[in-house]
Amino acid sequence: MKIHRFLSVFLLAALVMTLWASPRAAALAEPDIQCKAALLVDAHTGAVVYAKNEHQELYPASLTKIMTCLLTLEAIDKGKLSMNQAVTATATALEGLPSDGSTAGIQAGEVMTVEHLLYCMMVVSANEASQILAETISGSVAAFVGEMNAKAEALGCKNTHFVNPHGIHDSQHYTSAWDMYLIAREAMKHEQLMTICDTPTVVIPATNTSPARTLRTTNYLIGSWYTRGYLNGDAHGIKTGSTSQAGHCLVSTATRGTRSFISVVLGGDRAELENNEIRTYSFYDTNQLFNWAFDNFTYQTLLREDDMVLDVAVSLSEADHVVVHPRNDVEVLLPNDISPETMEREVTLKADPVEAPVTAGDVLGTMVLSYNGEEYASVDLLALNGVEASRSQIFLRDLKLFFGKTPVKIAVAALAVLVVLLAAWKLIFSRRRYRYGRSVGRGRRNGYRGRRR
Repeated sequence: MKIHRFLSVFLLAALVMTLWASPRAAALAEPDIQCKAALLVDAHTGAVVYAKNEHQELYPASLTKIMTCLLTLEAIDKGKLSMNQAVTATATALEGLPSDGSTAGIQAGEVMTVEHLLYCMMVVSANEASQILAETISGSVAAFVGEMNAKAEALGCKNTHFVNPHGIHDSQHYTSAWDMYLIAREAMKHEQLMTICDTPTVVIPATNTSPARTLRTTNYLIGSWYTRGYLNGDAHGIKTGSTSQAGHCLVSTATRGTRSFISVVLGGDRAELENNEIRTYSFYDTNQLFNWAFDNFTYQTLLREDDMVLDVAVSLSEADHVVVHPRNDVEVLLPNDISPETMEREVTLKADPVEAPVTAGDVLGTMVLSYNGEEYASVDLLALNGVEASRSQIFLRDLKLFFGKTPVKIAVAALAVLVVLLAAWKLIFSRRRYRYGRSVGRGRRNGYRGRRR
């Protein structure tokens, strides 16, 4: 009977724990990502929220055009060309492009502005627009590719090598999800990029060889012209890419309220499901990542600038301590099941105690906030108020430091030895003088009994 009662209580407790833990575990369960590599980063802080094979070398396909767009926008910033500058497509700029590749139908001799070429390249992924811009900026496609690789290296890309400005397959043309994120993050600093790549539909005016043409985005997250089921109201831009060797790739951003994420997926398949649904995993996985992040992560304030963190001991002053506070508010993206109170706080002081004088605002240390060994934030700790130094204590300190120096110690020791030797010599000399000098002389004077003549 007792055993049955014990088992009942045990099973009831286990059931309660399971019910309590299940929602929490389910909420934080990572999405099942099918793409070969994936990366999700907090756009505000750069914190990695999800990563899968983020440093693996893979083919980027037309994600390459983000770098081409970045260099074009930088050339505009430098005054090398302008958005409304007219550019004539040359025959050499159209060479080597496959007939079945992405195109806007630009012909040799056609005149189009830099802005319209950018729309052709980023909205419908026109390969010829990439080569036209490359030749315009650097004089040749080959020279432009050299600039692409130099820029990738400058951005810290470790697993990237470009051989063309469009991404048509080449075994030596590769990147990684992490490197693609670094390139996209830099490109996003230019407002024109998001204006262009976040456009679902654009009309390119008539040119000298072509009537007006309507371009519709290849990005199913922002435009559903070709397929349905992927449209995401939070998503913005940036670029699609696909070849048979690279699979389906996508770099995208999403914003909901104050939260923004940058997503990169590489090597996605296009599969037919049992219900005859054709699923393109670059879009499907990106939506999974965004929805999972928005559902499970929020910004939480870990520290405020006016928080009094701790008292730091002070020496060389009449005051014995100074209060420190964070340099700024610390707000980070956290899983919903982590509260600020559970964060581990590790303080490292520059000195303990710190020596006066201390000026308000001096950096006296740092605080690292972590959870289960993962660091979430680091902030400087500043002195809240100033502390004056005591002249007498500084004098005693300096005196102690002076006599603590090795050369001074040696000199003092030598001087002490010399004093001892002098004292000993004086003592010995005075005894000898007393014994052999003063006593003998006095005997001679006192013992003389002769008569003077």
